[in-house]
Amino acid sequence: MIRLFAAALLCALSTMPAVAQDIFAGVRSINVTMTKEETCIASQYGVGDGYHGRRTASGERFNAYAMTAAHRTRRFGSHVTVTNKANGRSVLVRINDRGPFIKGRCIDLSRAAANDSAWAARRPWSFGNRRAL
Repeated sequence: MIRLFAAALLCALSTMPAVAQDIFAGVRSINVTMTKEETCIASQYGVGDGYHGRRTASGERFNAYAMTAAHRTRRFGSHVTVTNKANGRSVLVRINDRGPFIKGRCIDLSRAAANDSAWAARRPWSFGNRRAL
């Protein structure tokens, strides 16, 4: 009986590295992909509209002077590069909130991010994934 138990334990322990290797192989490749680029209308929020200092959807306090943005589906903490198509200026922002909730717009920039890229309302912008920093 002891030999049977020892053999079963040995088989179970010898297959664990193979299972762990498959799990970690998938996790490593998640942060490497930097593909999708979108072009859309961006908006600004933060100062003067009552959002500064309030909690965001991610739970942190919104700071209009930080380089952050709101997106409907992007993962919290992910970084995207937003480019103003009118002047070619880009800014790196971190997604920490959900929005925008205005039809036809796909990203809300904090005041700092919008000012840094010479924001102009209702202009096309493009943004793409960035690896988590």
